Amino acid sequence: MFDRIAGVYDLMNSVMTAGLHHRWRERAADLAELGPGARALDVATGTGDLAIELARRVGPDGEVVGSDFSPGMLERARRKAPELRFEEGDALALPYPDDAFDAATVGFGARNFADLEQGLHEMTRVVRPGGKVVVLEITTPTKPPLSTFFRIWFDHVVPLLGRFDDAYTYLPNSVKRFPGPEALGGALAGVGLTDVRWILTAGGIIALHHGRVAAG
Repeated sequence: MFDRIAGVYDLMNSVMTAGLHHRWRERAADLAELGPGARALDVATGTGDLAIELARRVGPDGEVVGSDFSPGMLERARRKAPELRFEEGDALALPYPDDAFDAATVGFGARNFADLEQGLHEMTRVVRPGGKVVVLEITTPTKPPLSTFFRIWFDHVVPLLGRFDDAYTYLPNSVKRFPGPEALGGALAGVGLTDVRWILTAGGIIALHHGRVAAG
């Protein structure tokens, strides 16, 4: 499915979010707290936009790896940023040693993990003690009028925009199944992260969760 939509993925993201997804990725990269020379991993990197934001923060002496299981998405990521490392990988069994990175991020990909807890565990495992794990994801607002607009947009407009592919029927369904902010915060704490916090933005439609890997 992700290979099929890779060619229109960036365009659809911009249409569905009025271009705001770039700003949300910037905020996620800020929460990773990376400095020059740091090493970062972006899981479910897609076409690489969040990895590119991370690279701006680590500078030429740092390293960013973008991991994804879709060759089609990775092909487009490599075209955007050939200087970065984009590698095929399973988010549930990341091919990196323990404590290999200063931060790990995932932007709009955690809801696609077949096993959310295992995916979060793997992200935590590969980050050194004291490093950050950041999750940027769509969440479902609970208060009208935004909740009403959200339901109409995701249940009717988004599938219409993507009528060429059933992937855009999958999108609203995946958002509905994904844990809300408090439950996701609990899941992050459950895999051993400390100081877990989250920020709701865009009227409660977007959640940015972050936590720190505990020593030991």
